Amino acid sequence: MKKYIGLFLVIFLVSCKAKVVAIAETKAASDNIMTAEKIIENHYNNKNDFSTLYIKANAKYQDDNQSQNVTAEIKIKKDDRILISVRVLGITMAKALITPTSVQYYAKLGNKYFEGDYAGLSKWIGIDLDYYKVQNIFLGKALDDMHKDKYQVSIIDKWYKLQNNSDSLTQKAFFFEGDNFLIKKQEVIQSSLERTLQIQYPDYKKYNEMILPLSLIIDAFQKDAQTSINIDYKDVTFNEDLSFPYSVPEGYERIFIE
Repeated sequence: MKKYIGLFLVIFLVSCKAKVVAIAETKAASDNIMTAEKIIENHYNNKNDFSTLYIKANAKYQDDNQSQNVTAEIKIKKDDRILISVRVLGITMAKALITPTSVQYYAKLGNKYFEGDYAGLSKWIGIDLDYYKVQNIFLGKALDDMHKDKYQVSIIDKWYKLQNNSDSLTQKAFFFEGDNFLIKKQEVIQSSLERTLQIQYPDYKKYNEMILPLSLIIDAFQKDAQTSINIDYKDVTFNEDLSFPYSVPEGYERIFIE
C-alpha cells in the first residue's frame, strides 16, 4: 500500500494569455511587528479573481527508493473541481478528479484506481484534507481558513511566522513575506507520529487575475522515510472553457482504504 501513497502525492501535487509582472518581496519589519489578525487580513486581501485556471508544469518526484521526472496538466474550475493528468514521454500515467465531495484517481503503474471521500484518504495519507486545501496548495494560499484560529506571531529570518498550537497533536506554522503577505512556507508537524509536511513557495508571478506561484516544493517526512515533489509551472492561462474528462480504463483494480 505504501507505494501508492507516493504515487498519489505526485497526482495531487502536480480567454487570452495573462500578462505577467514579476513580484518583489519584502522582509518582515522587525521594528514594528504586525498582529496576526493584520497579517491574515493582508494575505486574504490579495486578488483572487478567476473562474478557471489551466497549468502546464514539470514535476520531479523523489523518495528513498526512486526519482521520476514527469509533466503535469492541472485544470481548476474554482471551488468546483480539479483535474490532474500526469504524463511520462507524453503517455498518461495517472489521472485524478477532485471535487468538494469526492476524490477519484487511477494509476497506470499497477493498474489501480481509487474512488472515495476525504475521510479515509486523510487517514491514509496522515493529513487532514479537503477540496479547498488541495486547491489552496496550487494557488499558494494558506491550507487552513486562518480566520478560525488564534496564532502567535514571530519573525524567523526575514518572514512573519504565524503558529497555531491549539491542537496538542498537530502544530501548524505559516510563513509570510512582508510586502504582499504571500505564503513562503507552511508546515504541519505531528511530533508524536514523527510526521511532518512542509510546502515551500520560492517565487511568485503577478497576473491580471491574481498572484500565483511559479513553483512549489513539497517535502513529506515520516519516521525514517522522506518524499519530495518539486513542481515548476511552465504555462498558465485563466478563464478558458475547460473540459474535465475522466474515466477509469477497463481492467483496473479498485483500491479500498480502511
